[in-house]
Amino acid sequence: MHWLELEQSYQPKTHAPGHRRVRKKLSEIEDQHIIPTYQKFPIKVVKGSGALLWDDQDREYIDLSGGYGVAIIGHANPFVARALSDQSRKLVTCHGSLYNDAREAYLSELVKVLPKGLDHVYFCNSGAEANEAAIKFARKKTGRKEIVAFTGSYHGKTYGALSATWNQKYRKPFEPLLEGVRFSPFGNLEKADQSISSETAAIIVEPIQGESGIHLPPENFLPHLRDLADSTGSVLIFDEVQSGFGRTGSMWACENWNVAPDILTASKGIAGGVPFGFTAVRADISSSLKPGEQTSTFGGNALSCAAALAALSFLQDEHLLEKARENGSYFIQKLESIVHARHHGLVREVRGKGLMIAVELKIPVKDVINLGFKHNLILLYAGLNILRFLPPLVITRDQVDKVVSSLDSILTSIESQANGANLENRLQAEA
Repeated sequence: MHWLELEQSYQPKTHAPGHRRVRKKLSEIEDQHIIPTYQKFPIKVVKGSGALLWDDQDREYIDLSGGYGVAIIGHANPFVARALSDQSRKLVTCHGSLYNDAREAYLSELVKVLPKGLDHVYFCNSGAEANEAAIKFARKKTGRKEIVAFTGSYHGKTYGALSATWNQKYRKPFEPLLEGVRFSPFGNLEKADQSISSETAAIIVEPIQGESGIHLPPENFLPHLRDLADSTGSVLIFDEVQSGFGRTGSMWACENWNVAPDILTASKGIAGGVPFGFTAVRADISSSLKPGEQTSTFGGNALSCAAALAALSFLQDEHLLEKARENGSYFIQKLESIVHARHHGLVREVRGKGLMIAVELKIPVKDVINLGFKHNLILLYAGLNILRFLPPLVITRDQVDKVVSSLDSILTSIESQANGANLENRLQAEA
């Protein structure tokens, strides 16, 4: 079924008359009362549908950020909205100490799509929380303390997850962090051999690094980590918070290398935009835990489970894995075509898998993102010079074409300004 048909089958109410009247006041309220820990852009989003967003002036944008990868099955997905509406009229929350039908229904489908052997699940609220649990579970299972993470890694900003995150701008203000974490170069087999030993409790890795710029591992890297975990008795953790749930064209990114972890963490889009996360583990890891050692008040609540079941069903019924593969390849091909034709002076590389894509520039990305708003694009960055594309998997080829055409115009404009500035500098020097 086409996305527009789905949207027409469930239409949310529009904003009440006069909502624009309070636009400025609402902006002032956010600026005045929210702790300034976010980079703010000059747009107020009030509505979404599929891969599109609208601001409070009714201007339409193609969303290439997907809420940092959360809107994986599209904004305001009508099936998730209906599931939320139906469930909210029955039961919103149910603590894990009680059994629940919505939780049971989701679990029965979730375990069917998890990597082989990972049939025990801890529910939580976010990716960072899922990774915190994974680190605790690995330490409890092995009785060891050492954690091996990788350069370029990002696992969250809570204490344990931050300790396994590489970037110093996140770490340094909050040191000292968790003891026993060491970093090995991502993709380097020889260094991994030297870093991982019988003292290692866990190896935690993103199958594809997201925050640092969509970096894919060498073909034999993840299989080698699997072998090292087996030989040392370490627990292998795959952080699939950003790369999982169909993002790369496989249900889990690790499936692209035919490798299964001992623990898998997921969050972001698994519940269609509702805050939700989980840590999936092998039975022997689950059995090492005692009641009360890891709980979450909201984990596995009825509302989130209903949304997650609807999201999983939609992902499968609408064949979004195939669409991610096909449209991702198309997107990369179109990006590479404009780079080779006109922009090799500005672009270093286009890379990615499925709809997890990066364009690494030779210049800071700030001007590209700001010009993107003028071209009705919401773009996402990863570091100073990398454009990161995490669009909803429902993005169409027509929308991809518009994005690439607009990006072509943006890069042409930047090059023209640079050439003009260089000419002016030369004329001034000659004068």
